[in-house]
Parts: sequence; structure tokens; C-alpha cells
Amino acid sequence: MKTKTTSPSNGHSAPVSSGRKRHTLHWSAADRKAITDKLNGLLANYQVHYQKLRNYHWNVKGGDFFDLHVELEAQYQEAQLNIDLIAERIRVFRERPLSCMSEYLEHSSIKEDTTVPAADHMVKNLLADYVALLDFAVEAAELAMELQDMGTEEMVKGFIKQVEKHHWMLSAFNAK
Repeated sequence: MKTKTTSPSNGHSAPVSSGRKRHTLHWSAADRKAITDKLNGLLANYQVHYQKLRNYHWNVKGGDFFDLHVELEAQYQEAQLNIDLIAERIRVFRERPLSCMSEYLEHSSIKEDTTVPAADHMVKNLLADYVALLDFAVEAAELAMELQDMGTEEMVKGFIKQVEKHHWMLSAFNAK
């Protein structure tokens, strides 16, 4: 079966053939770069968020200690799994995931927190992180849909569900 390349309205080339579907092994270098740039942005933000979660988990104190200590540990463990999934997805596209703290900090809109704020401020900071993560995840999902990248789309939509749930739960926790 012969494959020919067409140029759809979005400007990306798409392999087309009778009976064959488009997948990562057939994408152009430009398409792979576009999706991995988005994924590296998400990866950088997740890494900085992950480290903030660990900082807060280790250093939370006060009346909310037990609740937050346990919840933050669950959230950083989940973030660690997501980070690995994102990096491995980037490798699927034969690109290099960001892998150094300096790269993460350079490419992240989430900023590290070198302080140990009070528990209520920790939660407020994490809520802001979740908004930023959601923005990056939505952008990545939209690009994945445009490129018909079902693997990335499904993965990132899972992250969106998690982030929305964490935002809701921390908002409810802080609504005293």
C-alpha cells in the first residue's frame, strides 16, 4: 500500500493512504517537535510543582499537619508518576525530555518556593500551581487532538482530571 502526503488546513503534513491511520511513526519532524515542546513545557511545570509538593510535605506544621502531610505525599507520588509518563511520551517521538533542574526552572511558569509558608498559604500556592498545570495540559491536549495524537491526548486528559480534582479538594480544604 502506497502512502502519500497531503497538506491539511492546519499546515501540518499528514500521511494518507487507503485503510491506514496516522500515528507517531508517520509524523513529520515539525509535528514531533511541536508536540514534544508542549510536553516539555508540561514536564517542566510538573517537576517544579513536584518539588514544591515535597517541600511542603516535609515542612507542613500546625493543626492541619496530619491531613496535609498525607495528602501532599499522595499528590507528589502521583506527580512523580505523571512526570515519568510525560518524559517517556517525549521519547516515543524520538526527542529528549528536559532532565535538569536548571532546564525545568527555565521552562516552567510555576516558580519554586524556597520558603516554608503557613499551611493555608501552602494550599493557596498549590491551587495556583494547579491552574498553571491545567493551562499547560489543556494546550497539550488541544495540540494532540489537532495532530491526531491519541496517545498524548488520552494521557494528558487523565492529568486534567487529576488536576481538576486536586484543585477542587484543596479549594474545599481552604474554604474554612
